[in-house]
Order: sequence, then C-alpha cells, then structure tokens
Amino acid sequence: MVKNKWKIGFFILLGLIIASILIFWILISLPAEESKIQPDRNNTASDDVAFHVSTNKRDLNRVINHYLEEEAKNSQFEYQVLLTDEVELYGTLPIFSQELELKLTFEPQALENGDLILKQRSISVGRLNLPVSTVLKFVRDSYHLPEAVEIQPKEERVYVSMQRLKLKSDMKVRVDEFNLKKDNIKFTLLVPAD
Repeated sequence: MVKNKWKIGFFILLGLIIASILIFWILISLPAEESKIQPDRNNTASDDVAFHVSTNKRDLNRVINHYLEEEAKNSQFEYQVLLTDEVELYGTLPIFSQELELKLTFEPQALENGDLILKQRSISVGRLNLPVSTVLKFVRDSYHLPEAVEIQPKEERVYVSMQRLKLKSDMKVRVDEFNLKKDNIKFTLLVPAD
C-alpha cells in the first residue's frame, strides 16, 4: 500500500509538471494583447503624425540649397535661393555664347492649404530690368525645377505645392507661416504613422 502511495504521488507530481509546462507554452504562444491606444479618428486627411517646426532664414537657406543641389544634378543650369526679407533666386541665363547673371525677387505668402505662393517683386538680367512674364517663362522653360515648383508667368508668380515635394521617408510639409521680415517661419511636418 505504501508502494502505491509513492506511485500515485509520483504520477500526480509528473502530471502537475506536464500541466505547468503546457500552460506556460500556451501562454507564450498566444499573441500579445492589442494596444489600448486608439487612433485619432479626427484626422480625416491621413494617419500622419504632425510635428510643428519653427525655424529661421539662416537654417532654412541651408536646407533649401541642399535640396536644390540634389535637384540640380539633373540640370545644366546652376541656381541658388537666398532668403532675406524676400525670396531671392540667383542664376545665369545662357544668351548666345555668354552667361548673364539673373536675379529674381519674390514676396512669399503661405496659403491655408499649406502651399506657398511666391509673388514676383523684381527681375533683373545683369543690370537690365526685363518684363516679368517673359523672364519667368524663360526660367520655366530653361531650368530644371522640382516637380512641386510651378512657374506661372501670366500671374507673375511661382506656386510651390508643398504636398508634392518629394522628401525622404514619405514625409510631407505644410507651411503655416512664412514671414521673412520678422524671421518667423513655421512648418508642420507630416510623418506617415503606418
């Protein structure tokens, strides 16, 4: 009889060990609980995460010109953008066998949709002032500009579609404020969350 108690005790202990191993295996095999964080349903446009950025002319000059250098690799013309109290574009125009200096100045205006309009202020080729629409048409036809930059000669402006700018990691940019005189430049970076 004592022999049977030890035998029964051994099988009960063996059963408990096997049951514990099975329960442990089942628990680690089950998927983790769903996250308790609920997505923001108010954002109807997309599931992007918004980061608000405030910067200044000096830093933005560096970013713009780095971006333009990358784009200019496909172009035979060189140009540069400088932010002062206005947006200034410097480049060269090949006329006959000479390269003439080109300077265009624009007044920036942030739109409610996050895009940017650059209204033409002045254009000069060398020291000669030329008709705005003619030079803008020439610039549009001669320079390789990013796809998001649309030169509109008749309206004497440049439309920068921030939503169409190609940035790394599929980020998008919205312009919230673009006041160069006060050096107050604010953007919203939209980073994909999926």
